[in-house]
Amino acid sequence: MPYVLRARRAVRETVSGLPREFWWLWTSTLVNRLGAFVATFMALYLTLDRGYSATYAGLVAALHGLGGVLSSLGGGVMADRLGRRPTLLIAQASTAVSVALLGFVHDPVAIAGVAFLVGVASNASRPAVQAMMADIVRPEDRIRAFSLNYWAINLGFAVSSMAAGFIAEVSYRAGFLIEAGMTMACAILVFLRLPESKPAEPAVRTAAPKDSVSLGTVLRDGRFMSVVGLSFLIALIFQQGSVGLPVAMGEAGFTPAEYGMAIAVNGVLIVVLQIPVTRFIEHRDPRRLLVVSSLLAGYGFALTAFAGSVGVIALTVCVWTLAEIVNAPTQTGLVVRLSPVHGRGRYQGMYTMSWSVAALVAPLLSGFVIDRFGAEWLWGSCAVLGTVAGAGYAALMRRITEDGEKAEAGSEAADGLRALPAGPGRGTRRSGTL
Repeated sequence: MPYVLRARRAVRETVSGLPREFWWLWTSTLVNRLGAFVATFMALYLTLDRGYSATYAGLVAALHGLGGVLSSLGGGVMADRLGRRPTLLIAQASTAVSVALLGFVHDPVAIAGVAFLVGVASNASRPAVQAMMADIVRPEDRIRAFSLNYWAINLGFAVSSMAAGFIAEVSYRAGFLIEAGMTMACAILVFLRLPESKPAEPAVRTAAPKDSVSLGTVLRDGRFMSVVGLSFLIALIFQQGSVGLPVAMGEAGFTPAEYGMAIAVNGVLIVVLQIPVTRFIEHRDPRRLLVVSSLLAGYGFALTAFAGSVGVIALTVCVWTLAEIVNAPTQTGLVVRLSPVHGRGRYQGMYTMSWSVAALVAPLLSGFVIDRFGAEWLWGSCAVLGTVAGAGYAALMRRITEDGEKAEAGSEAADGLRALPAGPGRGTRRSGTL
């Protein structure tokens, strides 16, 4: 069969079978990321255009990240209480207003405060998006759906990153206003095309208060919090692509342009490989995928210690980018698998928070390690973190599999017991134990 026909069939099989609501949500994500200019040029805007110090620019970035940490949980609670659609509308409209405002404030305290609000508003939509996707997509299609959504995020970011440089040369304020306009367009799209997907509450509540889902329920869920902890370790590793790698390359004498060439490989590979890799991993053992991706991430970054040229660094980027392509949809699918239907927002919020906290911790941690011990120790630490995460996923997934098998065996035994005729005394015993 000609290559073109095989490729066409592969694309058709990848995108077929997903509900129309998913594609509207996917389009909203793509439009949102296509307009994500501010995150790209914020540091340049503050230092070059406004004349503030690098320390102040770092403070603003930290406040933006702190807002994201706080809204991860808040957005999850809103998604469960108000619904997915209202949460998306509030978050996206608030993001549009705050981003536009950021282009007009000049006082340093005001800029820092509005940047915090932007972080709060923009991150609040993520748990709702993930929960809505889990609501509307069949369980067997979720890995594929999450991969396609991740592909849209990276495609949009790759385009917006290139466009941000040209827009900044004309006007930084134009960048703020364009992002605000595209974010508001997402809110309008959600309002017009996306129905509420939150599962309906039972007409007659028979559940006891202990069965309700709260943040305390999430924190007491040992298996899920183990996933959150392992996700935090993985996020610390992947953050080094934008935190530790540019610093280490700068100290080694590489130019910003050379860093840009190396890191561009990450976005290009995700756009090119996300869909075919998804087809390869869709029905494979998630435990093996999580373990392998953790090791590839850790040791992919560890190889940077032996890279002496841009070309070799680009090869290391290929290794950990492959890990990212495999890990992201598989881990998100695991989060959905462990989340109760009526608590998906809170569970997704806690999962999102692990990445937000890592975004705060990674710059401090990598800077300390590089200054105190050298970049080689940072890359060695990535290998250690990847190994620990891989071992953690292996143990956790084995436990989840065993629990699932026990539950299935118990269900089959119960079905067999129900099928037996109720002899003398048997019906009373069964009703008292089952």
